[in-house]
Amino acid sequence: MICLDLFLGFLKVGCFAFGGAYGAIPLIRDVVMSYGWLSDEMMSYMIAVSESTPGPIMVNLATYIGSSQAGFLGAVIATSAVVLPSFLIILLVTALLKTVLKNKYVQAVLRGLKPCVIGIVLATGVYMVLGNCFGAISEIRLNLQAVVITAILVALKFGYKRFAKNKLSPILLIVISAIAGIAVYGI
Repeated sequence: MICLDLFLGFLKVGCFAFGGAYGAIPLIRDVVMSYGWLSDEMMSYMIAVSESTPGPIMVNLATYIGSSQAGFLGAVIATSAVVLPSFLIILLVTALLKTVLKNKYVQAVLRGLKPCVIGIVLATGVYMVLGNCFGAISEIRLNLQAVVITAILVALKFGYKRFAKNKLSPILLIVISAIAGIAVYGI
């Protein structure tokens, strides 16, 4: 039964996740919480780990959650389910690429999805920052260490361009945040 739940849950994520992994995080969180596979805190940790490891975040999360619920078979099922819709859509798009992309209705749908994806990614970022810095709405608690780390990372992100005349590499930002996390929270 768990294998069927993993397949259907992650198939839903794969079907309705637009805009890449960051746009899919709220949907993954909803599916995981509805089935009770992970706690909200563990889900936040797994998002951070999935961002730091090679590969797409959705695939990393699906593989971890599937593995934690049903072992190797669960990992294979969840990973397959999350990539199946994209795989089938890419096959279809490749076959119909020339005519589909010229269609004015397809162009309208794609233009309409852009602002939605931006909003979902922004909302996810704000949710994660507020959740880690101030806790859940039911029990608000200030995590001063997380606030300081977040402020330093934001200052680095926006101040770096002013002094270095180019953008801060996301990889460098991840490394800096990992070092800051180890320094503040310990291993």
